[in-house]
Amino acid sequence: MIARTVIALGAAITALLSSGMARAQQTPQPNDMLLATLWTQRAIEYRGNALTVFALARIRLDEALSDKNWTAAPAEQKADYQDLPPAVILDIDETLLDNSRYQVWMLKNNQTFSTKSWNRFCAAQVSTAIPGAVEFAKYADSKGVKIFYITNRGVETEKDTRENMDKLGFPMGGNVDTFLMQGEKPEWGSTKGTRRAVVAKDYRVLLNVGDNFGDFDDRYRTSEADRIKAFESDMAYWGRQWLMIANPTYGSFDTAPFGHDFKKPREEQRKAKWDVLDSWAGPTP
Repeated sequence: MIARTVIALGAAITALLSSGMARAQQTPQPNDMLLATLWTQRAIEYRGNALTVFALARIRLDEALSDKNWTAAPAEQKADYQDLPPAVILDIDETLLDNSRYQVWMLKNNQTFSTKSWNRFCAAQVSTAIPGAVEFAKYADSKGVKIFYITNRGVETEKDTRENMDKLGFPMGGNVDTFLMQGEKPEWGSTKGTRRAVVAKDYRVLLNVGDNFGDFDDRYRTSEADRIKAFESDMAYWGRQWLMIANPTYGSFDTAPFGHDFKKPREEQRKAKWDVLDSWAGPTP
């Protein structure tokens, strides 16, 4: 009788522990990406923000078409560009394509970005269109404007990227190669100035749309103070030739506090971000 009671008690304890472990496994671990990823994937406010930017892009595009001195490539556009055929430069990730499913995968599996997992995500071709992106691209195309996609996706993902975007309805460029991938040429690194220059050589660039400072200015991966100086020196272009899609999930803003040094431990990176925040002193006693 005692033996049976001990066995039953042991089984009950095991079941209780198993139930507790199951509940613990179902409880999400704290993760800095949670709110940002929730916002980009689920928020009506995010969709409204994106639609607003692309609605403004149509207005600016029409303005640019009627003003031959208008250019969105001030550092790359050379003299006598006024009569060149028109083009726009668009970033892809988090500007045209919503990759939040990759962010959620990282969040739920406690992973960080890696080229290997990212390329496999690209190969799955499950990215969706940012609200308003396809409609704006089609509108520009209907106006005879060539659309160039300057992306830091690696050249090895070009086929998958093209197929994913073609399925969503983005213009493919006809007989012109409009996908300028990172690493496609030796000089095409993570900074985009060399690729913007390729477009500006043969086209008048009307608009540049992106989600990261580096989509517009090669000085993006500098200190926070230098980033602010660069931003302020570009002030005349924001909201006119340059339009920014909100992306709180990743970007150079996220890495600037720890000097863009990805070799630093995650805890040290997080502390650096914590330390740069300005805080209210709190209520007085």
